[in-house]
Amino acid sequence: MKVSGSLGDMSRLANWRKNHVSDRQLVLVLAFAIGLLASLAAYILHFIIKLIEELVTSGFDVATINWLYLIYPIVGIWLTSLFVKYVVRDNISHGITRVLYAISTKQSRLKAHNTWSSIVASAITIGFGGSVGAEAPIVLTGSAIGSNLGRIFNLDNRTLMLLVGCGATAAVSGIFKAPIAGLVFTLEVLMVDLTMASLLPILIASVTATCFSYFFTGGSSMFHFQMDNIWGLDRVPPTILLGIACGFVSLYFMRLMSWCENGYGKLSSKPYLKLLVGGLVLSPLIFLFPSLYGEGYDSLRLFIEGKTEADWMQIMSGSMFAEKSNFLLLYVGLVVMTKVFATSATNGAGGCGGTFAPSLFIGGFGGFFFARFWNMEQLGVYIPEKNFTLYGMAAVMSAVMHAPLTGIFLIAELTGGYQLFIPLIIVTISSYLTINI
Repeated sequence: MKVSGSLGDMSRLANWRKNHVSDRQLVLVLAFAIGLLASLAAYILHFIIKLIEELVTSGFDVATINWLYLIYPIVGIWLTSLFVKYVVRDNISHGITRVLYAISTKQSRLKAHNTWSSIVASAITIGFGGSVGAEAPIVLTGSAIGSNLGRIFNLDNRTLMLLVGCGATAAVSGIFKAPIAGLVFTLEVLMVDLTMASLLPILIASVTATCFSYFFTGGSSMFHFQMDNIWGLDRVPPTILLGIACGFVSLYFMRLMSWCENGYGKLSSKPYLKLLVGGLVLSPLIFLFPSLYGEGYDSLRLFIEGKTEADWMQIMSGSMFAEKSNFLLLYVGLVVMTKVFATSATNGAGGCGGTFAPSLFIGGFGGFFFARFWNMEQLGVYIPEKNFTLYGMAAVMSAVMHAPLTGIFLIAELTGGYQLFIPLIIVTISSYLTINI
């Protein structure tokens, strides 16, 4: 009787909605709800990640080598695997890929557990040191929220696709406090058709998620960037060269990632062997290069906000390279080369995370490496390291995701550095053309 009563209540609610609320009005209301829920999901995910990181690393001495780096990543991946196998009982990795599949099939239907399962799984993976990003899980979460809200109100597949796009937009906007980047991401990556009817709901979801992110975490940008060196025409050549270099780095990242994933895929029938192989790759890398621990945004912050070599030296804290300034460039270069192995080992061994943050990470480290080497060798005009860190982030992310506009607007909104638009456009075009010619 209770079940039939609930069904009757839902039927009456649906009938009332059809008689009093048009589909267009409902979509606008749902877009607002999606923006709120997606920003809340992003806040919860990062809160759990920080909580786990503080719990497991609170006793670490940054001045010495920490042997627990050899253990924590394996524990996190193992716990994630158990959670997926016994609680979720479904494949939840590669969040953006699953969203693209749902859209391409014209169904736009994502399972109900996708509204929360990726949050838990990725929080465990990243909190314990998995070298992946939280963006793809949140994009899947936001898209699943949109899909399931639409299904509750029996909306058609075309409207479901729009709500999935609203969820993806809200997720990116909420994570980075970047409403324009969220909108452009949905158009470039998810390729949701933009019409006047769909523009307004996506904008509502985007700005709602951004506003609630400001409410949850404060009004500051993700990085406190200050423009110390105005970009000039004399820096066009190194900017183009950086874009070309980042294009090759992106190609290295994508091809090696694909090769590694295929290798781990062959071990899918042997989960414990896969965990062992991934752990033997990931843990030693994090032990040698602590910058590979987790998402890596704190490491990028040292390059973007630091002004002197003493600030940059903190990047090597907790490693065997600590306090050795002559090894800074070598350390940064090795991190760029090994990040792809750490990311693929995390996901391949059973962890949950995406490649959005790793592409930003590699780009930032690559940009710093380029600028530092250029200035040390006095190859020409001085180029500011922190500016080129941001250029590298935009260039590699644009090439890896095939989304140049997203890279441009994301970095501008992340830092408030809107004066960087011209060099950001130059470097992303150079990078994108490098991998497409």
